[in-house]
Amino acid sequence: MKEQTVTSSFYAYLSRLRWIKRWGLKRNAHEENVMEHSWEVSVIAHTLALIKNRYYGGNVDANAIATAALYHDITEVITGDLPTPIKYHSREINTAYKEIEKRAEKELLALLPAELRADFQALIHHDQMPEEHVQIIKAADKISAYLKCQAELKAGNTEFEIAAEQLALTIGEYQQPEVVFFMKAFVPSCALTLDGLMKTN
Repeated sequence: MKEQTVTSSFYAYLSRLRWIKRWGLKRNAHEENVMEHSWEVSVIAHTLALIKNRYYGGNVDANAIATAALYHDITEVITGDLPTPIKYHSREINTAYKEIEKRAEKELLALLPAELRADFQALIHHDQMPEEHVQIIKAADKISAYLKCQAELKAGNTEFEIAAEQLALTIGEYQQPEVVFFMKAFVPSCALTLDGLMKTN
């Protein structure tokens, strides 16, 4: 079968995630972009999935979850990062934003060669993911945001105090044992300096 030459701007769009800044309403000691946030969410989600499988009798596909997490904020290359206080300011705003996200998902999927769209469908369309995958990625997203807040507070930036408190409450409400495990096993050492980390080894 002769290969057809196709062109697609899908990855050109993805590469621009590095220019989308997060936490736009706050003064940041260290700026964070969507690309680096997506990587962190992916590795946290992968670890949560493995913890679920190894310790709590789960049977989820950790690799599929990690891959989906890499794409979890892909629509922001079109929509930008809408700050949480605005996104949840009212039901009307939240509903409208979700509709914009769905349209952005369709637009990005349409950029792919037709033969690849089915492979990307479950990665880009969140409502087509297994519910267990969605729950783990959401938890990983909150943990990543919490770690960002802690890093800002450590840098002396009190701008993130309330966000850190709210995220801690949200994470504490999750009925997911793998989340509790992760928070106890991995999060405390994130506050250490490099010298402190080296002393613990």
